[in-house]
Amino acid sequence: MSILSEFKEFAVKGNVIDLAVGVIIGAAFGKIVDSLVADIIMPLVGVVFGKLDFSNLYVVLGTVPPGVANTLADLKKAAVPVLAYGNFITIAVNFVILAFIIFMMVKQINRLKRTEEPAPAAAPATPEDVVLLREIRDSLKQR
Repeated sequence: MSILSEFKEFAVKGNVIDLAVGVIIGAAFGKIVDSLVADIIMPLVGVVFGKLDFSNLYVVLGTVPPGVANTLADLKKAAVPVLAYGNFITIAVNFVILAFIIFMMVKQINRLKRTEEPAPAAAPATPEDVVLLREIRDSLKQR
C-alpha cells in the first residue's frame, strides 16, 4: 500500500473528520467565551470590585529608558523586560470561566440525554430446538 493511499485512508476515517470538526467548533466557541469574559463578565466584576483591571498589573525587570511612559504598552514597545502577571491573572480567570461554562454545558447535555430506564425485559423465549431436546431428555429419563 502506498503512502498516499494510506494517508487517504487515514484522513477520511470518521474519527479524523470528527476531530477536525471539534477543533473548528472549539476555536469558534473559544472566541465566544473570550467575548463573554471580556465584554460581559469582566465589566461586571469591575463594577462589583471597584473597576479592578488585572491587565495593567506588572513588574518592570529592567531599566526604563528616559522618555518612556510607565505603562505596560509603552514598556513593551520599548523592549523593556516586564513581568506582566496581570495578563496571566486575566487568562487564568478566562480559563476558570471557560471550564465552568463547559462543565455546565456537559451537565445539561447529560441531563437531556438521560431517559427513563426501560423496564427489565422478560426472559427471552427458549428456542424451539432446545425445548424439543429437553422433552427428549425427560422422556429418556422416564424409561
